[in-house]
Amino acid sequence: MRTAYRLVLHELRLSACLVLWVARRTRGTRQGRAFGYARGQSAILFGFTFVCVVETVVMSVLLYRWPTVHHVVLFLDVYTVFFVIGLHAASVVRPHVLEPGALRIRKAAHLDLRIPLERIAAVRRELRMSHEKADGVLDVEVGGQTTVTLELAEPVTHVTLLGRRRDVSLVRVYADEADALVQAVTRARSAPSPLPDLPA
Repeated sequence: MRTAYRLVLHELRLSACLVLWVARRTRGTRQGRAFGYARGQSAILFGFTFVCVVETVVMSVLLYRWPTVHHVVLFLDVYTVFFVIGLHAASVVRPHVLEPGALRIRKAAHLDLRIPLERIAAVRRELRMSHEKADGVLDVEVGGQTTVTLELAEPVTHVTLLGRRRDVSLVRVYADEADALVQAVTRARSAPSPLPDLPA
């Protein structure tokens, strides 16, 4: 039941992201600086969308004599197109965000990991094309690549789409402007903390 709820919630997020995308708005970026990652996958997603549209037309022609099968296949094909476009829209409207005191790592509508800046021990520009599963490591790939590596002094808890929780102490992400993200995080980590208010 909980899994079904999470999947429905994910679909609703995709729908909301489509609306924001059409309106050329982003989500969760007012309090910080956004770093996009959608460019790294846009060509692949749009290519896949084109293939899905062609398949939809072809299957409609081939199955028009069997209305029931035609309607089922048409629904699945249209849903696939919606899903792929929704993934791209969610990637555009939900970028990574450097907020005061934290870095939010996001991917489409299914990942939103908040990492406090004080837990980031090191950040560096690192292009990786292959990633092996490992305990304590989270790879947020785009097009099979990551461009920024974050080493954490203390682990943070990552919750998967289906609700599984795991602690991670090394996070690799993709960012369109990886150097700018590394520099911004480095500056934010080294910025002096505000002085506490003195009693009156």
